[in-house]
Amino acid sequence: MTSYLPNVMSNGFEGQIDRLFDETLRALGASDRAWTPAANAWEDDNGFYVQLALPGWEQKDIAVEVNNQVLSVKGKRSDESSSSKKFYVQEIVNGQFARLFRLPTSVNQEKASATHKHGLLTIAFPKREEAKRRQIMIEGA
Repeated sequence: MTSYLPNVMSNGFEGQIDRLFDETLRALGASDRAWTPAANAWEDDNGFYVQLALPGWEQKDIAVEVNNQVLSVKGKRSDESSSSKKFYVQEIVNGQFARLFRLPTSVNQEKASATHKHGLLTIAFPKREEAKRRQIMIEGA
């Protein structure tokens, strides 16, 4: 399970090691294994957003929860018909995943929304009004 903490950059080398390990397991025939979908997390003036690449996944196979400033996205699916197939290349991932993202305190968790479109799951958290940027007028003396 991987997590995101704002202001902490993920190490590219660690990601490469994880991918190498995952490819090795795949080559050894490990099927129902855990994996990590690619993700983006960003913030703008209006909110905080998390997007995961889940091509081919159905909404029923994905669970999204928020608890105590932590967003949890989990999924599980299997390909029952793969036992009779002899794969030469198998890069479309089945199995399960879990990703955790620590949310900024400036977001309104109660008004979160999620969409699953074109293989991308996008979860949006609007900023609380008091956390939004605003212009302060300067009064003359």
